[in-house]
Amino acid sequence: MAFRALLYRRPTEPRTLAVKIGSAIYSVQLRRHRKARRYTLRIHPTARQAILTMPPRGNLADAKDFAQRHGAWIAARLGGLPKAAPFAQGTSVPLHGVPHKIVHRAGERGTVWVETRESGEKILCVAGGVAHIDRRVRDFLKREARQELAEASHRYAGVLGVKVRRISIRDQSSRWGSCTSAGALSFSWRLILAPYYVLDYLAAHEVAHLVEMNHSARFWRVVGKICPQTERAKKWLDTYGNDLHRYGISE
Repeated sequence: MAFRALLYRRPTEPRTLAVKIGSAIYSVQLRRHRKARRYTLRIHPTARQAILTMPPRGNLADAKDFAQRHGAWIAARLGGLPKAAPFAQGTSVPLHGVPHKIVHRAGERGTVWVETRESGEKILCVAGGVAHIDRRVRDFLKREARQELAEASHRYAGVLGVKVRRISIRDQSSRWGSCTSAGALSFSWRLILAPYYVLDYLAAHEVAHLVEMNHSARFWRVVGKICPQTERAKKWLDTYGNDLHRYGISE
């Protein structure tokens, strides 16, 4: 077995450890990363769990000590997460930033569609059994996100004279999008919950990386040139972006 494989392999190492703060016990997920130089903590907004990243040569005792010393930080960050909003009957879900109330239509055919009531209220209608509401709403939002992000990405690629090879839709917790030099773009489906100009900006941002694979001043000039709403969208994400992670999860 190669030395590097031996260095990272920990067959008996637990995947989580428990941190006790007062009367509460928090589960912390453990991860090793070959590029990590120190122990770090972050909060996964959808899993609602603390993640501790360890360097390759780190040990479990030091990881436990690090997590315990930062226990108050873990408790505060988890306690400060926005209230969960599961995809269920009566939940209000933003579509393009506009609230849509989920309404179960058990006796009707179809999957998910949008209606506007006489009062002007927007509703997201879901057919089928109650047990399928979560999956159907999630699938609908992902399809909408893929369609709109693909349209925006190809439009911006045409403006810049570059080619998008592939578009993936995921539930990324640490970034809204990513781009490879080969032209593969990846986006969070949760962008469909934000106002359209935010989704549009993220498409422009990732396509611009096909011109500049960095965040240099030149890169930002490219983004600003093709997307006039860049600063507005960045400000919205800074202010409200974390709230998007509460949809479709349970406490």
